[in-house]
Amino acid sequence: MEGGPSEEAESVARETLDSRVDFDGTSVEIDDADAFARLDTAVREWWVEQFGAFVPDNGGFFTPPQKKAVPLIDESQNCLVAAPTGSGKTLASFTAILDDLFERSRTDDGLDNSVYCLYVSPLKSLANDIHRNLAEPLDGITEKLDARGESVELRHAIRHGDTSDSDRQAMLEETPHILNTTPETLAILLNSPKFKQKLETVEYVVVDEIHSLADNKRGTHLSVSLERLERLCETSPTRIGCSATVEPLDAMADFLVGGDPGGEDDEWQPRDCEIVDARFVREFDMELRCPTEDLINTPHGVVTERFYGELDELVADHTNTLVFTNTRSGAERVLNNLRERGDYDESNSGCHHGSLSKDRRQEIEAGLKEGTLDVVTTSTSLELGIDMPHIDLVVQVGSPKSVASLLQRVGRAGHQLGETVKGRVFALDRDELIECAVMLKKAEEGFVDRVFVPENAHDVAVQQVYGMAINGPLPEAELLSTLRSAYPFRNYDEDHVESLFRYLTADYGGMEDKNVYAKVWRDENDPPGGEHHYEEFEPGTPLVGKRGRLARVIYMTNIGTIPDSFDCDVFTRSGEEWVGQLDESYLDTLESGDVFVLGGQNYEYSYRRGSKVYVDPTSARATVPSWYSERLPLSYDLGREVLTFQRELCDRLESGGPPEVRRWLRKFPLDENTVRAITRMFDAQVRYAGVESVSTDRRLAVEVELDREAYRRNYHVHANYGRRFNDGLSRLLAYRCAQQANANVKVAVADHGFTLSMPLNRKVDIDGIVADIEPWAVRGDLRAALDGTDLLKRYFRINATRALMILKRYKGYEKSASQQQVSSEMLIGFAREKEDFAVMEETYREILADKLDVDAVETFVAGVASGDIDVCVQTVDSPTPRAFGLATLMASDVVLAEDESAVLQEFHDRVMAEIGDDGDGVTVRTDD
Repeated sequence: MEGGPSEEAESVARETLDSRVDFDGTSVEIDDADAFARLDTAVREWWVEQFGAFVPDNGGFFTPPQKKAVPLIDESQNCLVAAPTGSGKTLASFTAILDDLFERSRTDDGLDNSVYCLYVSPLKSLANDIHRNLAEPLDGITEKLDARGESVELRHAIRHGDTSDSDRQAMLEETPHILNTTPETLAILLNSPKFKQKLETVEYVVVDEIHSLADNKRGTHLSVSLERLERLCETSPTRIGCSATVEPLDAMADFLVGGDPGGEDDEWQPRDCEIVDARFVREFDMELRCPTEDLINTPHGVVTERFYGELDELVADHTNTLVFTNTRSGAERVLNNLRERGDYDESNSGCHHGSLSKDRRQEIEAGLKEGTLDVVTTSTSLELGIDMPHIDLVVQVGSPKSVASLLQRVGRAGHQLGETVKGRVFALDRDELIECAVMLKKAEEGFVDRVFVPENAHDVAVQQVYGMAINGPLPEAELLSTLRSAYPFRNYDEDHVESLFRYLTADYGGMEDKNVYAKVWRDENDPPGGEHHYEEFEPGTPLVGKRGRLARVIYMTNIGTIPDSFDCDVFTRSGEEWVGQLDESYLDTLESGDVFVLGGQNYEYSYRRGSKVYVDPTSARATVPSWYSERLPLSYDLGREVLTFQRELCDRLESGGPPEVRRWLRKFPLDENTVRAITRMFDAQVRYAGVESVSTDRRLAVEVELDREAYRRNYHVHANYGRRFNDGLSRLLAYRCAQQANANVKVAVADHGFTLSMPLNRKVDIDGIVADIEPWAVRGDLRAALDGTDLLKRYFRINATRALMILKRYKGYEKSASQQQVSSEMLIGFAREKEDFAVMEETYREILADKLDVDAVETFVAGVASGDIDVCVQTVDSPTPRAFGLATLMASDVVLAEDESAVLQEFHDRVMAEIGDDGDGVTVRTDD
């Protein structure tokens, strides 16, 4: 915080504000005077001391999100504040709240010994940081009031999984008026017999980084908790949501505030919510860089040397640099290389990611806050969270896979308002060059990828209905109204409800034999003398209550939506020799016969039992890259923009050749190497295989490669919709291809497409298969394709644990993730045999909707059926340049850069020989 008090500035804070203020000799138009005048004198004085009478380059006391949000919150209106990192979102949320609570604390009645404001954070580290940042205004304003003889006490505290038992007990005796917490802890507090009474006075709820919650089940869980809080509180709390990058705003606002579920024929109606859209109020200076204009012929060692040379110069030219990579191992590797090259050691550089100890992460965070570290490398762990005021450059290595993620990461730089946000993106791969080029251009244009909210999640409904029943009994209508008021459950219909209660009441034969017991009872309120008669409810009212004396203990020790994970031990089938470990999520990509690399040795995957994986050593080439499960997937929306970009580029290539393409690309935030590298690739692509070989938003290009050396027929499908979509469409096509060819079909998936591979003597009519798929058949086929897969088994375990079918903790015994997996494999057969079994249905729903993007696949298939999307298939002797990346997945383990470079060079030479070029087919001129 900058700017000190002046007598003139303090007088402005104390007295009636004029429309113009002279500060430090500069006349500045104040257009937010009314907003600022709403605040108490002590609050205004503190504000002026911290920030001055106006904010530079803004023309007022407040930043744009502050001047809009403060009046709304002051009037108790729900609002969603969308503004860049460093634009004052936190103070926008809390200023009016603090002003209100300070004013009320000075009245005769004062504040009760209870909570008035809840701050909910997706991360414990973010909650800790906000807690520290709140201490400054609270202490400063309190000091000013004390100096005037007005004694006040406005308490704040933090409570999450790391809070000690003694601190939790102390909060009952002296309750914080502002409580910082996490979604999981809030759910526990709502079922705490003593503390939930402290929440009855809550009048404000702040949900920070709402985009990082809305797209997963933590947010789904939170949305129901907020509805439960709504019904617990004396007055409806004002809800404030914050995000730097979120879209669509209307849907996110509805997710934040919930709504009225309506009656039998009435539609769900969201509560009122004002949207403060200030997402693009900061200046961005972003550029995509590539170390060479020729990523094929330039040796890998030269590319690496040039990259680190440029990175070293950037770090040297800036005060504090934050470097993002896409993997934890990448963050470690970049830091090690920087230290080997330059004057960096543990005193002025560091690495931050989730695999490091808590103490080490906190040490790095402290260095960033203090500005003592010249450079820090990270994966995703610093994308959200702590305030880092000294960072003046963010470097992104590789594609962050979405515009939202790019803006979130680059937004960590330039935290002082008026500073330009500076970011540099390095792409070292030709496919990433294209998506990064589009990404930076769309970011300049104000595009943000959509957030997709999981809907009708049975496992979350189980936890929340169980929690409400434990606090009950409750009328079933009231319980369902609470659930359906939450945005993710607005379409939770009667079929969903019946499936849910059949599971919760154990209304399936044999459940108790599997040690799965009823969690609730569901009955009408009996006449006097009946077993479940409750005088507070009318006779005949359908009620829901808990079953079991340990219900509350089971609930409190097992709820939450973050799945446990573990590493699987890998053994050879012959002799059971232990050869290493694999992350279980990696197994989602493997099917029997797939080959992967572990410890430098190739192994063929056979099968898995619980936490053990069985393999056979092989000399065959790897078919699944070892990085697959660690990288973030390309967003579907950005993938569609890439396809539109490719159509526009091809139009220019056909009309004006490479010079016209280069002139067009120079309008993008790209360096010259990137411009020329992209032009080279597409020129070679079109000259080798024609414009029909390039997928666009109106065309799906498929090339058939006959790999006689490996005796394989490879179908390279250029579907640039992102890995989730491609995972779904590839499984669907592999399922149908296997039926038509009566052969085992191997699949390799990437963000820019996928490859289906089968024996050379088998072939399929791939365009006919795509054209014959009916949209209504997609879900059924994908469900069938999932049968017996490790993906289905893993997600069943996760959902069975969330739905309390498998208890992680019970009577002092804790079941590890690997033990949970063993239990789930004994239950999955039982679950699959039962009609509409909630846990099984949720497993299919989550995989299809959230992991395989089935809605997008259906939309695509419908586009093919309607003729809006053409399917163009051609046979090639060698993969085209746009398929090089896909072909390498089938040819080698791409973690070994030298292997990948050799394969790419081989493919490239074949293409160049075919089109008759010595180099790359692009004549380089200096005047265009």
